[in-house]
Amino acid sequence: MQIYWTKINKIIDETPEVKTYMLDCPEGFTWEEGSHTHFALEGFNAGEKPNRSLIRHMSITTLPHENSIGITTRIKEQCSEFKTILRNMEVGQEVAIFKTHSNVPLKREDKNVYLLSAGVGLATFRPLVLDYLERADNVNQIHSLNIDSTKDFLFTPIFESAPDKKFTSQFVDNRKDYYEEVKNLAADKEGLFYVVGSDEFLQQNIDVLLEQGIKPEQIMLDKHKQQLPAFLTLNVSM
Repeated sequence: MQIYWTKINKIIDETPEVKTYMLDCPEGFTWEEGSHTHFALEGFNAGEKPNRSLIRHMSITTLPHENSIGITTRIKEQCSEFKTILRNMEVGQEVAIFKTHSNVPLKREDKNVYLLSAGVGLATFRPLVLDYLERADNVNQIHSLNIDSTKDFLFTPIFESAPDKKFTSQFVDNRKDYYEEVKNLAADKEGLFYVVGSDEFLQQNIDVLLEQGIKPEQIMLDKHKQQLPAFLTLNVSM
């Protein structure tokens, strides 16, 4: 396993609680849209065993041509040791990234794509949308639906509807409106549904989609292949 140590080159305050840490691209480091990485702080590998409290599984919010690795995360006032350290880090300090992989690249199968996310989960979809806006080959259209009760919606310049490019974006701040809209979107029985958020959020979305007749193979999750059955067969037989 190769560990890439790299420096923070910029810290962006996206909202009062959300920051994006832009990292230098180490030589030989590659990724694609929808990638996640293990993001670790200094000292995580100082002992015999890795200190897991200093490691987090994070989505990469940028594309390679942006020449920086973006990591976007919510840091609340009361937060973990990891987030407390991260909040106090500055440009020029080093972090580690390793085990980078994409479970949710943009499928180009001549279908409509629906991106369902909660809060900062939208960060996973930023590169997919950028990739689509730059090259729409074999994607009919994309619709993004995000729920964020803080109403501090992320990446609004990118997640702005562009009818000429067949991209629509919708933000809601409550569950009732959100799940009603998911049901409406599920009227498209051929669509591809990407879902990003907490495990509870994933399961609630999957339940709604399955109840509406969407097949498990149409639902894309940022999970390893061996984890998928536990989610996608959740209520199929109910």
